[in-house]
Amino acid sequence: MNDTNSYMQSMLVSSPLTEPSVRSAIKALQLTPGSQGLDAGCGIGFQALLLAEAVGPVGHVTGLDISSEFLRYAEEVVNEAGLSGHISFQEGDVSRLPFGDDTFDWAWSSSCVGYSASLEPFSALKELARVVKPGGSVAVFAWSSEKLLPGYPVLEAHLNATASGIAPFLAGRSPEAHFLRALGWFRDAGLEESAARTFVGDAYAPLTNDIRNALVALFEMRWPGVESELTQEDRAEYQRLCWPESPEFILDHPDYYAFFTYSMFHGNVTG
Repeated sequence: MNDTNSYMQSMLVSSPLTEPSVRSAIKALQLTPGSQGLDAGCGIGFQALLLAEAVGPVGHVTGLDISSEFLRYAEEVVNEAGLSGHISFQEGDVSRLPFGDDTFDWAWSSSCVGYSASLEPFSALKELARVVKPGGSVAVFAWSSEKLLPGYPVLEAHLNATASGIAPFLAGRSPEAHFLRALGWFRDAGLEESAARTFVGDAYAPLTNDIRNALVALFEMRWPGVESELTQEDRAEYQRLCWPESPEFILDHPDYYAFFTYSMFHGNVTG
């Protein structure tokens, strides 16, 4: 399985865990029914469905992504949902949006602006603001924290200090480029009434099969290839607790509990 297919599979499996937080964030934006919006970095289209639901049958969502494979899958998802008249897709780069000024009523970007190692966040935010009409809103949304290994805070801290654990906040990037500094990007981009909000999701035993599988996928997404960076002791503990085939896999613990957060930053385009 190539990296793109692996990512798509992870998104599919993890959606039952993450969808409630995404829904809550979209609801908090209070998008106007009938409005026209952009989902920048739309991936496989799941959030475009939720955005279309929020703006209703007269509204329209345009999804944009740089991956043609993601967009082909997204089109299948939308067709199966019967929403092809309300959601369209276009291939393109978030840093060079293929739309004119003042095209949309709002723009949304999840796990893309400020979360892609290859995308300069301030420039991307300026692009989103450019294509939104005066008075419209821009929102960026992304994963911001988690506690997935109850009872093992030291191991989890060590895992989160690996290259995978801190991605996409790579060595050499300035503190200002960190996602949680996004209020500064909004200010510098000239957006008004900027605000931040956190959305919490959780899971606890007994886990349904869907949530268990979603957490397995989450473990794989958060800490891929970490073992070479761990001490021998941490590596053994990681394999004991985080490998599904282990008889002591932590998701099978009768008292398992975990939580995670998404953060959303949003502001309005000046008139």
